[in-house]
Amino acid sequence: EGESMAARWYEDNGYEVLDRNWRCREGELDLICTRGRVVAVCEVKTRSSLAFGHPAEAVTRAKQVRIRGLAAAWLATDPLGWAPHEIRFDVAAVLPGSIDVIEAAF
Repeated sequence: EGESMAARWYEDNGYEVLDRNWRCREGELDLICTRGRVVAVCEVKTRSSLAFGHPAEAVTRAKQVRIRGLAAAWLATDPLGWAPHEIRFDVAAVLPGSIDVIEAAF
């Protein structure tokens, strides 16, 4: 449900969702969106409460490095047919009834 909320957020803000749950041997990217020549790679973290911290806190440095590598692998497949001007890494923190998209989180 969290990924669907995040996809709707991007669509409501003028983005096209290019890929959801893109997988390769090294892992998975939750959402890949584009608006103009900007590509936003979004890691979605959903929690039922703040009992164990804010959802965005779960995106550790190691996870950031892995997401960057996965984004490079996705781009290497030339899915766009054009070179983006900017590649941005976002985090969507989803809690019951709310979503906070942190653009350019890392």
